[in-house]
Amino acid sequence: MQWPSSGLTAERVVEIRRELHRYPELSNEEFETTHRIRSWLEEAGIRILDVPLATGLIAEVGGVQEGPVIALRADIDALPIQEETGLPFASANPGKMHACGHDFHTAALIGTAYALKAREAQLKGTVRLIFQPAEEKAKGARQVIASGALDGVHAIFGMHNKPDLPVGTIGIKNGPLMAAADGFVVEIAGRGTHAAVPEAGNDPIVTAAHLVTALQSIVSRNVGSLESAVISVTKLHSGTAWNVVPETALLEGTIRTFDEEVRQRVLRRFEEVVQGVAAAFGTTASVRWIEGPPPVLNDPALAELGEAAAEAAGYRAVTPVPSPAGEDFSWYQREIPGLFVFMGTGGPKEWHHPAFDLDERAIPVSIGFFTKLAERALEGLSGSTSGRKAAHFDEHCRSDEPIGDSNDSRTKG
Repeated sequence: MQWPSSGLTAERVVEIRRELHRYPELSNEEFETTHRIRSWLEEAGIRILDVPLATGLIAEVGGVQEGPVIALRADIDALPIQEETGLPFASANPGKMHACGHDFHTAALIGTAYALKAREAQLKGTVRLIFQPAEEKAKGARQVIASGALDGVHAIFGMHNKPDLPVGTIGIKNGPLMAAADGFVVEIAGRGTHAAVPEAGNDPIVTAAHLVTALQSIVSRNVGSLESAVISVTKLHSGTAWNVVPETALLEGTIRTFDEEVRQRVLRRFEEVVQGVAAAFGTTASVRWIEGPPPVLNDPALAELGEAAAEAAGYRAVTPVPSPAGEDFSWYQREIPGLFVFMGTGGPKEWHHPAFDLDERAIPVSIGFFTKLAERALEGLSGSTSGRKAAHFDEHCRSDEPIGDSNDSRTKG
């Protein structure tokens, strides 16, 4: 399979994905990954923007015709996981693995860049290509925004692979798709004593035990039945000896919500429950928050555009089940309208599993979809509104008439 005039075959994009997979780098350490991306883009004559990012890069295609600017984003970092896939191109870097499919995202965006470059003269505007670092630490999107790379962009599009969707299927929905992800650290201070005379102290372990249970009442009693939230205590540390009541206890965990009002309500009640339970047992407590990304909230007009683009490219658009995982793509959506989709990859394991892998037939599907989506977004935005307000797309954006070469890259799963 080849994209006419691009000089890039599906087999070559698979090779790029495998090279990225073999040499993963962690968040904000993606120096060689950035170098590889730059080399592949420069081979096609794609211009690289001078943007102050230590890792990751920003490129552009188009601009021959005057028009709006849209952005396509891929994340490039890996995870601190020891790979257990047994693949011939498994990670050569011990303790590091592309266990979330960012190698797939990056390779697909490179392929899309090549396909759009081949049609550069026909593009009704400019496509900015964001190869973002540090998504796994939820810091990269804000680094990109701070660099000015989003300046002048009217809309942004991105994806995440989805192992439970078959190849050829694209999950598209308006509104919430992924959750806000906030972390917490609760420190409980009591008064230590001999385990034989607990009445002489204030046991922080008892406070912690009651707190683990009490926190669940927030979801069951303060979150409506048609709303959604998850509170998980994932760490509990206290004590050093079997016969000593300790001075302190430490709890850590995460809160996931899909709605900003629910998010703020849960965070407020969390603080109140922690302080109330601690006081009831004669201890004190402090809460430290680890701010995660807000929820991924898709723009309705862009979701409609995405569905039309998927259909025109020959793929199946479905309404996906929202994921409680977090994604820092949401920071872009706080600045401009955005659409984030789930790309079906039919993999055997979920994200972050040491045996995670995906079906590489999804690579040409992604290229075909995002090429058509970019072309239609530029046409729909040409001459329409700019800024934070979502565009109203013209009727031709919903037409079944094929645009460009993306139908030639169709793959069915």
